[in-house]
Amino acid sequence: MDTKTGPDDLDADPNDGRRETVTERLDRNWDEILQELRVIQTGTQILTGFLLAAVFQSRFSDLDDYQKGVYASLVVVTILTTVMGLAPVSLHRILFRQHAKATIVGATDRFLQVTMAGVAITLAGTAMLIFDFVFGRAGGIVAGVGVLLVVTLLWVVVPRRLRSRVSATAGVGVEAPRPSAQPGETDDGTSSSKARRE
Repeated sequence: MDTKTGPDDLDADPNDGRRETVTERLDRNWDEILQELRVIQTGTQILTGFLLAAVFQSRFSDLDDYQKGVYASLVVVTILTTVMGLAPVSLHRILFRQHAKATIVGATDRFLQVTMAGVAITLAGTAMLIFDFVFGRAGGIVAGVGVLLVVTLLWVVVPRRLRSRVSATAGVGVEAPRPSAQPGETDDGTSSSKARRE
């Protein structure tokens, strides 16, 4: 039995508490991104459907030129956001079996960041349009800015603070991983590919 280990068999990060190779880490990252994609794609598709259906409502003709301009801008943003959220599917199809998982994971991460920015703009703009129609221009601006502030707080500020807090306490109380009996096996001799995944 060949017991030689190559670079692909080494632990991707010996200090993270996981025993996983670079390939296994990429697979885990891809699985996590897929979960995020499912959530964001559903949200963007619902928003797109809502905005596209609004034009067929009887009161749509009551919108003034400013409101129609905001509406048209929102439709463009939400369509582009939906396209961006679906782009990783095409990327994965084209690069399938090309040994390009690192490229796929990296590019999809960037697609998701742009998609979330598009969702934030769409949410704020939709709130602005609805409140503008119901309460007037000032009410619309307050609602739009308010939603944008809440989204920025919850999607950017809080995660970054938590990230810096985690980075500051990294390694404190983390037990070092025990070496396995064989590369690719756990201490009991079974395959560790499933055990290594979250």
